Amino acid sequence: MIGGSKVSSHSEVIFPKTLKIPGGQAPKGVVRVSGAKNSGTRLLAAASLTDENVVLTNFPTKLVDAQHKIRFLREVGFSIDVDYETEELHLSGGVITSEVLDSYDYPIRTTYLLVAAQIVRNGVAKIPYPGGCKIGSRGYDLHILVWEALGCEVKELPDYIEVSGEFMGGTIDFPISTVGGTENALLCGAVAAGTTVIHNAYITPEVSDLISMLRHMGAEIKVTGNSYIEIQGKSGLLSGVHMPVMPDRIEALTWIVLAILTGGELLIEDVPFEHMEIPLLHLKDAGIDIFRNSTSAYITPDCLRSTGIQPFEVACGTHPGVISDMQPFYVLLAMNAMGISRVYDYRYPKRIGYVDELAKFYPGAFSSEEGCITIKGGMRGKAATAESTDLRGSMAVIMAAMMTEGDSTINDAHMALRGYNDLLGKLEKVGINVEAVYG
Repeated sequence: MIGGSKVSSHSEVIFPKTLKIPGGQAPKGVVRVSGAKNSGTRLLAAASLTDENVVLTNFPTKLVDAQHKIRFLREVGFSIDVDYETEELHLSGGVITSEVLDSYDYPIRTTYLLVAAQIVRNGVAKIPYPGGCKIGSRGYDLHILVWEALGCEVKELPDYIEVSGEFMGGTIDFPISTVGGTENALLCGAVAAGTTVIHNAYITPEVSDLISMLRHMGAEIKVTGNSYIEIQGKSGLLSGVHMPVMPDRIEALTWIVLAILTGGELLIEDVPFEHMEIPLLHLKDAGIDIFRNSTSAYITPDCLRSTGIQPFEVACGTHPGVISDMQPFYVLLAMNAMGISRVYDYRYPKRIGYVDELAKFYPGAFSSEEGCITIKGGMRGKAATAESTDLRGSMAVIMAAMMTEGDSTINDAHMALRGYNDLLGKLEKVGINVEAVYG
C-alpha cells in the first residue's frame, strides 16, 4: 500500500474506483507540495534522450500518467528504478527496440513526448494514440506538424502512430500557442541536426523546467520573449543529468483553498510562490491573507478577514494569470463568498462539466454557459454522490464532500488522483478520513 493506493507485483500504483468521504473535516498538520505533474512527466521524456544515467528528484512517483510512461519506456528497453519513499527516479538507456509491442493500451494524452527518444536511436518511433484514441478524434495535429516540419514521415496505423526518418532542423510555426506542441518541438529539436526555430511557443513554468533540463543535458536553447525559441540541435543523444522537478503550483493552490474553506490549520511546504503571484493576488482581493515565508504558507482561520470571503470575478487564461487548471478552485471559493461571483475561462470555455457535480452538493448555486460560471455564494451544502469529470474539477468535488455535512461518495475517483501525487496518503497525514474502495 502506498499512501492509500495499492501497488501491483510490477510496482505500478493501482488507484481506487470510489472514495467515501465523511463531511465536516478540516486538515491539520504539515503537507509538502510534490513535484509538478506537468513538469515531471515531461522531464521523464527528456531523460530518455541519453544513454547516460539520469536522476530525477522530487519526482511525482505515484501519478498514474507517470506510471504509464514508465511502463512504456521499460517496454521499449529503458532501465528505470523508482524509489517511492525518496521520490527519486533513476533512468538509463539500453537497447531500445523498434519492434511492434504486444499492446499500445496507454491511456495518457502525452504519448507524443515519447517519439524523440526512438527516432534519435532507430529512425522510427511507434507510440500509442494520445489518450488511447484512434483515428477520428484527432487531437494531435500540432504534433504531426512538428514531426513533419523536422523531416519525418507520419503514418496513422490501426493500433499506433508510426513516425520515421531523421530529425533535421526546421521552422515550426504553430497556428495557436500550445504547451504540448512546444514541449514536443523542444525534445525533437534538441536531438535534431541543425537549427530549429519555434514560433508561437507557449512557455509556462513547467516548459521552462524542461528547457532547463535540456540545457543541463547539453542542448543549446535560446528563448526570446515568451513565444520564440531557437534550438541548436546536437544531432544525436544528450548527456546525463541530475535534476529536481519543480513543485506543483496547482497542488499548492489546492491545499491553500482547502484549508481556507474548511477552517483548517495547515503548513504547506515547497510552495512555488514565484509562479503564483497573480493567482494569490486574487485570493488577497477576495479577503484572504496568507501567512508565508519564501517557500511555505501557513493557513489558519485567522487568514480570513472579519468580512469573510468577498464575491469576485476572475478570468482564467494563460500564465502568469489564473490558468484553466486552477478554475475549479476559484469556483469552490466563490461558493463560500457572500454574494454573486463569476469565473470566466477564455482559453477552455467548455471546461464546465464538473459544475454539474458540484451542484449536487449545492443545488441552485450555479449557472453555467460556455466561458462563464456564475456562483451564488453563501448557500448551505449537503452530502451527495457525485462523479469525477476532469482531473482538477474532480478534486474540487472531493473538497466539496469534505466541506458539507454527511457522508458523500465520489465515483471514478482515479480522475482526481491522476492529478495529485500521493493524494490519499497526504490527506491521511493531515487528519482527513477517506475510505478508498477498489475494484
